[in-house]
Amino acid sequence: MKTKWMVVASVLALLLCGAAMVAYAQGPGPEGMGGHHGMGGPGHGMGFMARELNLSDAQKEQVKTIMKANHANMKPIMQQMEQNRQALLTATANGAYDPAKIQALANQQAQLQAAITVQHEALKHQIYTQVLTSEQQAKAEQLRTQEINRITEHLQKMATATDAAPPSE
Repeated sequence: MKTKWMVVASVLALLLCGAAMVAYAQGPGPEGMGGHHGMGGPGHGMGFMARELNLSDAQKEQVKTIMKANHANMKPIMQQMEQNRQALLTATANGAYDPAKIQALANQQAQLQAAITVQHEALKHQIYTQVLTSEQQAKAEQLRTQEINRITEHLQKMATATDAAPPSE
């Protein structure tokens, strides 16, 4: 029973991840640059970056152009992600569970997610180096440091909570 719930939870997590990726891929405009990979941290998209870094209208247009160009690179990866999600849903229909098949699909999904991460970081690098002024770059680095500090604090809290948790039976 516990394994069945783990599979259901895994499928739901993949669905949510896929939905986020599809939203990113379908939104070639600046609003699509959100999530935990966007400058400024979780839930902050290009609007947050534009406000925090005080982008000019010309810079916002540059970012839009860069993102539209990147959309063409992302589209095939996003299509593969959707095909992989569909294959996973098919493989687990009616409570089916083939660990080898699910592992293979999970490995494919991980490779696709890695490709998305690489593309996203390339996009951020392009914006950082081609659009931002030196002052805006300094502010972006300050925001990055703040995010690293938030992550470090969260990891410390998780480690403390794990150490304090009683062993499960």
